[in-house]
Amino acid sequence: MRSINILVRRLFRADALAAVVVAVVSLTGLHTARAADKASAGVLRFVSSGPVFLAIERGYFKEQNIDLEPKFFEAAQPIAVAVASGDVDFGATAFTGGFFNLAGAGQLKIIAAQSKEAKGYEGNAILASNAAWEKGFRDIGDFAGKSLGISQMGSSFHYQIGQLARVKNFDLKSVTLRPLQSLPNMVAALKGNQVDAIIIAPNLAKPLVANGDAHLLGWYSDFDEYQFGGLFTSTKTATARRDLAQRFVRAYQKGCADYAEAFMKKDASGARVFNASSDAAAAIITKYVYPNEPADKGAALVKASAFPADAQARLDVSDIYKQIAWMKGEKLVDAKVDPAATLDLGFVEGHFNLPK
Repeated sequence: MRSINILVRRLFRADALAAVVVAVVSLTGLHTARAADKASAGVLRFVSSGPVFLAIERGYFKEQNIDLEPKFFEAAQPIAVAVASGDVDFGATAFTGGFFNLAGAGQLKIIAAQSKEAKGYEGNAILASNAAWEKGFRDIGDFAGKSLGISQMGSSFHYQIGQLARVKNFDLKSVTLRPLQSLPNMVAALKGNQVDAIIIAPNLAKPLVANGDAHLLGWYSDFDEYQFGGLFTSTKTATARRDLAQRFVRAYQKGCADYAEAFMKKDASGARVFNASSDAAAAIITKYVYPNEPADKGAALVKASAFPADAQARLDVSDIYKQIAWMKGEKLVDAKVDPAATLDLGFVEGHFNLPK
């Protein structure tokens, strides 16, 4: 009987100790706490990067237990290189020939959509320098014999002038392409009349026109549509750290939904409609895109410069195939690159125009 009583007392003490441990763990949150995964994303200070900025500021990455650091670049191609090298974990920017070469070599995977050029929405602007304008350069069909400042060969700007040549029926070889390596260099070259034209994002184009530093020839979306950019990561991250990539995409999609809600609505006449959600989103994006502008001016520029983007971050897959085919024809992408190898479509459901 005495041995039974001793056993009971021991069990009671053990149960009491366990209860104390559970209480302490519950109070401190140790039962659920896990250090957030640190990650970085390469972006441009463009309104088209807005879904990333919204997801950061509204805590969507934190909800997915990701501590995200945005890293800013001056051109799209260096972001692809940085993701391939592991200097950043994710990239959200325009596609380039260099990107497709890296992806075709097995180093990168496109996992979701970013912005696109779509009719009825202002996207990239085609600008003429003051000197070229004064000499009569007033129409995109008159590009022959002119010079165009671009970031790099194979950049989105290179692709767009190629498509304008097709649409407006001028010879691309008649245009002198001048790679200037960065967006600020492109702007400076146009302002200094060192090039006749540039194609550039609206958040940079509109101030140039408003200040009298350039003239608007047209919007690219008036002539052509295409899947301008995407969200991508290294193949290593897409495979070995797939859970991280999945959580990143979930947060990013919430940012895309907010972005579309804020900036993609139109009324019956086709005019864009802005409301309280537009104001709130624009205020957030302004902090990243126009950090040196007054808040009200920056927000107005954001609303006026928002590229279209799919609310679920779905890709126009066939258009990516089209881009690669054109770049192969221009010797900007290796002929062996398989478009399918550049994509990992398992992160987002319902992509558009899947090849048969």
